[in-house]
Amino acid sequence: MIRDLAGHYERLAGRYDDTWGHRPDYVAWMNQLVFDRLRIGPGDRVADIGAGTGLFLRSLVRQVNEDNPIVCVDPSQAMLDRLPDDPRLVPVCASAEEMASGAVELPYRKLDAIVIKETVHHFTDLAKTLAGLAGMLDTGGRMLVVTLPPRLEYPLFTAALDRFAEHQPEPADIVSAMRDAGLDTVLDYDAFTVRVDSEHYADLVARRWMSVLSTFDDEQLAAGLAEMRSRNQPGELVFADRFAFVLGLKT
Repeated sequence: MIRDLAGHYERLAGRYDDTWGHRPDYVAWMNQLVFDRLRIGPGDRVADIGAGTGLFLRSLVRQVNEDNPIVCVDPSQAMLDRLPDDPRLVPVCASAEEMASGAVELPYRKLDAIVIKETVHHFTDLAKTLAGLAGMLDTGGRMLVVTLPPRLEYPLFTAALDRFAEHQPEPADIVSAMRDAGLDTVLDYDAFTVRVDSEHYADLVARRWMSVLSTFDDEQLAAGLAEMRSRNQPGELVFADRFAFVLGLKT
């Protein structure tokens, strides 16, 4: 969907963590939900696919040490350069497809846990990539995919919502792919209530904070922002940020 995905994240990297500065409660909420589902314990070998700046690894990193660091996989070196200087985090610049194919050298032969947060929509072949990653799990290993459903409740302009829905995989398709890969898989949902100033939200959109926004040129984005301002009341916006959590277990 995005012609220049690497360029998008290179432009975003410098201000990525600031994007979530108005929502520290969301960051803590998401970190806890990931931790609760993956049940990371001492000695577990963990990989985060699409780790970015490591913002959503805070709950997991407390459970590991320098002897079993978290492998932070991301195709954007600019994002990985923003990882904390922490020996418990090992950056690996690679795509999910490269890792799933076995083309990437990792510190572990097998993994106990893999987390994939809001990244599956970038996979060029969903079933093949998830199968390859599932094959890297040791017995008892867990793979957690956190993803948005195709239809968002965001106060975005209509064209962006429609384009996002067109390219976002259905959670049920992720479940099927993980089951086909041999994982016992369950799907559930959680939602976070977002409260944000309408002008701050418009600024996030103007900076193309979501990858789908990078598919609109400046004129189209300006028209979308005008549509949002005509529809959204000034002041606080309140909406649900709903996520699908797909957890697979290798038995």
